Amino acid sequence: MPLDTATPEITASIDWLARADALAQIIAAQAAAHDADDSFVADAYAQLKAQGFFKALVPIEFGGGGASVAEVCRVIRRLGAACGSTALAFAMHSHLVAAAAWRWRKQGAPTEGLLKRVAAEDLVLVSSGGSDWLASGGTAVKVEGGFAITARKAFSSGCLAGDLLSTSAVWNDPEGGPTVLHFAVPLKGPGVEIIETWRTLGMRGTGSHDVVLTDVFVPEAAISGRRPSGPWHPLFHIIGMIAFPLIYSAYLGVAEGARAQALELVGRKSPDAAAAELVGSIENAFAGAEMAWERMVDTAETGVPGPETTSRVMIGRTLLAQNAIATVERAMEAAGGASFYRDTGLERAFRDVQGARFHPLQDGPQRRYSGRIALGWDIDA
Repeated sequence: MPLDTATPEITASIDWLARADALAQIIAAQAAAHDADDSFVADAYAQLKAQGFFKALVPIEFGGGGASVAEVCRVIRRLGAACGSTALAFAMHSHLVAAAAWRWRKQGAPTEGLLKRVAAEDLVLVSSGGSDWLASGGTAVKVEGGFAITARKAFSSGCLAGDLLSTSAVWNDPEGGPTVLHFAVPLKGPGVEIIETWRTLGMRGTGSHDVVLTDVFVPEAAISGRRPSGPWHPLFHIIGMIAFPLIYSAYLGVAEGARAQALELVGRKSPDAAAAELVGSIENAFAGAEMAWERMVDTAETGVPGPETTSRVMIGRTLLAQNAIATVERAMEAAGGASFYRDTGLERAFRDVQGARFHPLQDGPQRRYSGRIALGWDIDA
C-alpha cells in the first residue's frame, strides 16, 4: 500500500505505530532484495523520512513529533518484524535523538540546538558507538582553534544516508591524560570518507560501513563533552538506559516476525503432539524475550541513570538476545525443511538475529558487570 510522500504535519496526536504498520507492509517486500545484494535500505529510509520518523523523538516545542521512547520502541519492533536492517539502522539514529532529548529535559543540557536542527533540517544522525564504547578510538591533535581528528569508525549504521556522525576521539591531554572528546562531524564534510566494508552474515541492509576521518578539523566550541578514556562515565549510564531498549526492539521484532512465519507454516499441517510441543517452545522463548523488552522499555521511561540501572538494562539485553535467538532457532525447527529456503524469510531472520550477540555489553562482560554491582564492587576495577 502506497504512502503519501509529502512530509506530514507533526502533532502530539500522531499514531506512530499505525504509521509504522503501513510502512512495514512496504519494507517487507523490499527486505529480501537488500539482503541478497548487500545494499543499504535507502528506499525504506526515504519512506521513514517522508513520514516524519527521523524527527519523531524531538520535543514538540522544537518542531518535532514529541514521541516517547516507548512509542518509538514499539515502532522499531514493528519494523523489525518486516525488515530487521531498517529497524536496526533507524534505532541507531533514534537513540542519539532520544538521549539528547532526555538530557535537555532532565538535566538542562545544551542539546536544544541539535534537536532543533534535526527537526528543521530533517537530519539523519549516525552513531559510531559500536566501535568506540568506553575507551573510544582515533586520535585528536590540538591545533589552533580546535582539534584535528584522525580515526576509522566501524559499524556506522545508516552512514550512506546520514548527515551528522556523532563520534569521539582520544586527546592526550598534557595535564589530564587520555581524554575522550565527543563531537559531531558532517558526513559530507572535508576529510570524511565512507569505506564500504559491510559484507556480513546478517543485517546486511543497515549499511554499517566504516567512516574514515583524516585530519578533520573540529572547532573547540564544537566539543560537546570530555571524559577520561576507559572508566564508566555518567553519560554512558544515560546511553545504557535509553539506547539499548531502542536497539534491541529491532531484534525482538525479528524474532516476532519469525514466530509469525512459523505459526503460519505449521498451521497448514495436520495437528500433532510434536508440532504443538515445538510451537510451545517458540512461545516460551518469545515470551522471555518480550518480558525482558518490556522491563527495558519501562526502565527507559521511568528509570534514573546510574550503575544499577545500567545493570538492569544490560541484564535485559542479555535475556532478550538469548531468547530472541532461541525463538528464531525453534521457529526454523518447527517449520522444518521449508525454513532452509530463502523464500520463507526464516533463514534471513536467523542470520539477522545473530547480531544481538555483538552489541555491548556482550554476555560475558555483562555478567561480570552485573556481578560487581550485586557484590558492591568497583565497576572500573
